[in-house]
Amino acid sequence: MTHRNAQRPRTCILAACFVAACGGGRSRTNVPPTTAEPDLTSAVVRPTGGSLGISDEIARMCNLQLPDPAGAPKYEFDKSDLQPGDRATLTKIAECLTTGALKGRSVQLIGRADARGESNYNMVLGAERAGGVADYLAHLGVARGRLDVTSRGELDAVGVDETSWRDDRRVDIVLAKSAAARK
Repeated sequence: MTHRNAQRPRTCILAACFVAACGGGRSRTNVPPTTAEPDLTSAVVRPTGGSLGISDEIARMCNLQLPDPAGAPKYEFDKSDLQPGDRATLTKIAECLTTGALKGRSVQLIGRADARGESNYNMVLGAERAGGVADYLAHLGVARGRLDVTSRGELDAVGVDETSWRDDRRVDIVLAKSAAARK
């Protein structure tokens, strides 16, 4: 074995330690938080039975029958993947936004996280969750300009155990105020 080959295991170990120290995969540090209050028209948001919360106004105008939220899948800890049931609900919302009662209206997608983890990390995780919902709605034909993605991270989290933390991990969908109402 040459001296150069003897260095290879040490170099690999040092590289692995560096990656582990830096957190491996995606980094959520040094991300500016989005702490602005959402611009809501409806303060009442109902769970869908998945990892979404839908405003009463959207549910009523889109004639959505929201499933029972008890025991339904939510975002897993540190994950931003949509649940299968969420896709069906989002399909109905997309239809309502493109050809239904909410045609031409905009929505806010507010990503949320439970209080575990660092604030900046949770803020980005909430944004990733809301971004995933926006991507899916855009895939279904909703114009990107009508999807306002924001994150509240852990700012409004109320959970104290695994069951209630699950409820904090969601994306709320609310109607955005019209441009005339913002002035």
